[in-house]
Amino acid sequence: MQTELCRRLGIEFPIFAFTHCRDVVAAVSQAGGFGVLGAVGFTPEQLEIECRWIDEHVGDKPYGVDIVIPGHYEGQGQDLDPAELEQKLRAMIPPEHMAFAARILAEHGVPQLPEGEHARQLLGWTQQTAIPQLEAALSHPKVRVIANALGTPPTDVVKEIQDSGRLVGALCGSVRHALAHRDAGVDFVIAQGSEGGGHTGEIGSLVLWPQVIDAVAPLPVLAAGGIGDGRQMAAALALGAQGVWTGSIWLTVKEAEASPAQKESYLKATSHDTVRSRSWTGKPCRMLRNDWTDAWEGEDSPSPLGMPLQWFVTADAVSRVHRYAAKAQKVAFNPVGQIVGTMNEEKPVREVIYGMVEQYLEAAERLQALAPGTGA
Repeated sequence: MQTELCRRLGIEFPIFAFTHCRDVVAAVSQAGGFGVLGAVGFTPEQLEIECRWIDEHVGDKPYGVDIVIPGHYEGQGQDLDPAELEQKLRAMIPPEHMAFAARILAEHGVPQLPEGEHARQLLGWTQQTAIPQLEAALSHPKVRVIANALGTPPTDVVKEIQDSGRLVGALCGSVRHALAHRDAGVDFVIAQGSEGGGHTGEIGSLVLWPQVIDAVAPLPVLAAGGIGDGRQMAAALALGAQGVWTGSIWLTVKEAEASPAQKESYLKATSHDTVRSRSWTGKPCRMLRNDWTDAWEGEDSPSPLGMPLQWFVTADAVSRVHRYAAKAQKVAFNPVGQIVGTMNEEKPVREVIYGMVEQYLEAAERLQALAPGTGA
């Protein structure tokens, strides 16, 4: 299982784990995989704290950080500092959108945040706000990879990362986007099929992966989108991928910081219970379908705004459903892929990693047994 990318990063298994939880990042890297911390929800100061903690708990293992510099967003290209940009974008929000979101929460009895506590509305959803996060990440030597979750990273950002001795990758949902990533000079591409959680395109994984692998060869490709066991990893590597980029399966591990109520929502869900919706971030994102997603599809609902404007509408809701998770699951933001239908048991990270490796080896043996001259 030692692919070229594994050797360059010094990791044992080609299992990359995207998560917003620092405990999961450290546990995955300690188990031989490669943990990647999603930075979009952190201020630069908070990200510094998270990375410092991971540094202290990951030993001599490497890890990565995932930032968000969308290819297209409201306010793009404006020469404003983050505070000025936030003020300008907030002024663009129609009052009816704010009222609609507030009404949904009120109808479902979700309490207000305590007095004096406010949701930070513009985090890492723009280049202006992602660059300070990048600078914080690059100050930590154990951070060996920077990934961009949406769009092609600017060439100057790619150069800065590579000049620091790190690798840079970017997610894509189409061949067109993969080619743009390649032309920008990234070190690897992450091809994510529509089955995946979070922001996804419309093309299924088994169709997308070989198309992207062929299009950008010999650039390394990681396969993403609905991956939860070693058989899928074997299929991805058989198609030419150099590893798998996973996300949803880490939402229910023992180390995950999700509330018991949110974990229970995931553990009970089937693969039929997800939907791609623009109702939280402004871009198509796969999540558990619930009263919130249904409400934004209703005849009386306003159309979701583009990124990052929709986040100004929903940031308060995200904070409230996180704080009051047990009361708010019918309107909660629960991003997850279709693999959720097999996420039925809470397990430690190490058990998940080793289980995937065992399943991969079993799948490889089955394929080998089919080869001529093996007695199959």
